[in-house]
Amino acid sequence: MEVGTVNGGGGPARRLTRRLAAQGGISRQLQPRRAETVGARRADRFTTAARLRWLHAASTRIGTTLDLERTAQELADYSVPRLADAAAVDLLESVLLGEEGERVTGAAVPAIRAMAVTAIDALVDLEPSPVGEVVDRRTRRETLLITQCLRNGLPVLVSRMTDEDYTRVAPTDSAAAAMRRQGVHSYMAVPLIARGVLLGSADFVRAGDSPPFNRSDVELAVQLGSMAAVFMDNARLYGREREHVVSLQRSLLPRATPHTPGLQVHAHYVPAFDAHGVGGDWYDVVALPGGRTALVVGDVTGHGLPAAATMGRLRTVARTLMTLDIAPDRVLARLDLATRDLEDDQVATCLCAVYDPADSSYTIASAGHPPPLLVDGGGKARFLDVPVGAPLGAGVIPYDPLRLRGPVGSRLVLYTDGLIKTRVEDVDVQLEGLRSAVAAMTPEQLDDGGLLTSPKADDGRFDEAVLLVAGGRQLAPEVRLQVWDLPTDGNPASIARKLVTEQLGRWSLAELADVTELVVSELVGNALRYGGGPGRLRLVCDERLRVEVADTGPDLPQIQHADVSDEGGRGLQLINLLCRRWGSCRTANGKVVWAEQNIPG
Repeated sequence: MEVGTVNGGGGPARRLTRRLAAQGGISRQLQPRRAETVGARRADRFTTAARLRWLHAASTRIGTTLDLERTAQELADYSVPRLADAAAVDLLESVLLGEEGERVTGAAVPAIRAMAVTAIDALVDLEPSPVGEVVDRRTRRETLLITQCLRNGLPVLVSRMTDEDYTRVAPTDSAAAAMRRQGVHSYMAVPLIARGVLLGSADFVRAGDSPPFNRSDVELAVQLGSMAAVFMDNARLYGREREHVVSLQRSLLPRATPHTPGLQVHAHYVPAFDAHGVGGDWYDVVALPGGRTALVVGDVTGHGLPAAATMGRLRTVARTLMTLDIAPDRVLARLDLATRDLEDDQVATCLCAVYDPADSSYTIASAGHPPPLLVDGGGKARFLDVPVGAPLGAGVIPYDPLRLRGPVGSRLVLYTDGLIKTRVEDVDVQLEGLRSAVAAMTPEQLDDGGLLTSPKADDGRFDEAVLLVAGGRQLAPEVRLQVWDLPTDGNPASIARKLVTEQLGRWSLAELADVTELVVSELVGNALRYGGGPGRLRLVCDERLRVEVADTGPDLPQIQHADVSDEGGRGLQLINLLCRRWGSCRTANGKVVWAEQNIPG
């Protein structure tokens, strides 16, 4: 018998390997099943009525989950000791990778892995194949299992084994010797075929005083194998669906987080082990003007491909809105309108936070989302009392923001409900458990996603989870930020030019002064003319130089078509030509207009 366990290759196979490793390594041997005198328990030789009852019971004992490894193990366990003294189940490598099985053509047999093995106490010394390794055809001879069962799709029966039969059944001489020592005297194997496709095989042995296999036993094993094969094929299709949804989900999430001045962001996503639990959670980290950073976490109700598609559309809309408006409450209000326009009639929860490194502040708004946690520098964690609005798509707006300071060393923890959700505990208990877990972790553990790898977050996770940890920090030496409040009377443009010129000199960027003076003059002039006067002037230098002017005007500026005779309308055209890029977005009190230049060298 080929004995082993799935290991390596593909998404499903990798998960099976990790699960086996967690159970004590990938060197698992035969699983003993204690039994009395086996021959006595099989004395009735399976009457017709007993056979039907046994097969009916098998339908409730095999395929209890949509998990390939467990289904294979259930088949082996159910066969011992009632049908055989030892049983092993092998599956094709392609099946473990979520691909189709093989058509029985009589051609070469594809790669196989042993999935499960069970034996009574008396047969625990049978030699298993190396667990977790693909069967090496170069060191093993072709057995009846290969030539008849897997290649031709036919059952195999060796009722009373002779010395020659041991070499036909065992893949190596040492395995044949072990079968002789253990008194194995009868062998049979059946293909596992579902919907006309070969998935693998199951083989069985009897030893000692057990009666030899006969044709009735083979027919019974074929029926049992056919039933189990359907369960395994369902598990394969289910696993493939999960891989597709997870792949789509991951492709729609950010590939990397952007540079965030004054903020270090760690993002984690963990899919559910159940395919029906994947598809709706998302996060985003968006770089905004003036060194600000937007953090967004959302959860679409429902699961599967429809939820994943809706999630992708909402994330795209949210990212677009964040570039036009840095007020989280207004972003959620517009996102609610966009959600109502979707054809799927789905709703979603969402939490949006904007961090400003100028004063280390967060502005947070919630659309029915679980509350964020703030962890101070001493490790004390508390939930923030963010006003909770209706979920997106419900049509109940507006949303109210919360503004607070996030001191250096503190951490803001955003998450989806999959991180805390259980089937038995109340929401308050779940939230308190999360707060306690966060308070017990070091900053490094929290940043590394320790909440997703805690003992509670095991293979039983039935919902996906997103974790976003944002830590306030001192601005890096290469990041420089300066903010001034401009006067509304006198000559604010002249004052602004002087301020940026002196600051660029202190930053050793005097070569950018001429262009920056022109840009500042145009931005301040537009603020005086159309925005009710300039407010704040902000200068940020990291990888690029950014200048920003705020005002209280509601209208966003646009480049105008200026004729030769027009006296104005060319300011933004100049900025567009001189700068790498420029833009504008609304704030809680008006708008900001910004421009960005490359730094030479």
